[in-house]
Amino acid sequence: MAYQVILLTQIPKASIATVNLDDVKKKDELIEGEEDLSPEEKRVLERKLKKILKQKLKAKLKAEALEPQASKPIAPQQALDYLTCWAENRKEWRFQKTRQTWLLQHMFDSDKIPEGKFTVLLSYLEGLRGLSRDTTVQKAENLIRDHEGDEDVEAQQKMKRAREIIQLLC
Repeated sequence: MAYQVILLTQIPKASIATVNLDDVKKKDELIEGEEDLSPEEKRVLERKLKKILKQKLKAKLKAEALEPQASKPIAPQQALDYLTCWAENRKEWRFQKTRQTWLLQHMFDSDKIPEGKFTVLLSYLEGLRGLSRDTTVQKAENLIRDHEGDEDVEAQQKMKRAREIIQLLC
């Protein structure tokens, strides 16, 4: 049993992540099993084991914190989910400024907001008030002015969306 304690206390920092968490949790059992250690040696040993446990848990929490971010929906999906919730389930929907901002920034892009969602977005935009409404109209007018005469298919699609938004909000 003393051999296990020595191994746990002599682990280099680089390999702390490989320590078995169950072994470290048994620190009290390991310390109590050592009758030949002085009280000071037991305290030192306990502190070392506690430090290893703390570092191990910190590394584990850090690894877990990184995992959910990878599985979370990205901003476009979150914004489209927000829009769908607004359309289909108003009782559970709640306003989120960041989602609305994303939708307003990308409302002309047919790659980010597909045609089916754009009709829902138009319904959502009817409820815009104040400065955001004025800014949206101004943005649409500027887009039409800037892309006037462009024969690019993407530019034509953006201009079509801009016209629909202007008709809706003016």
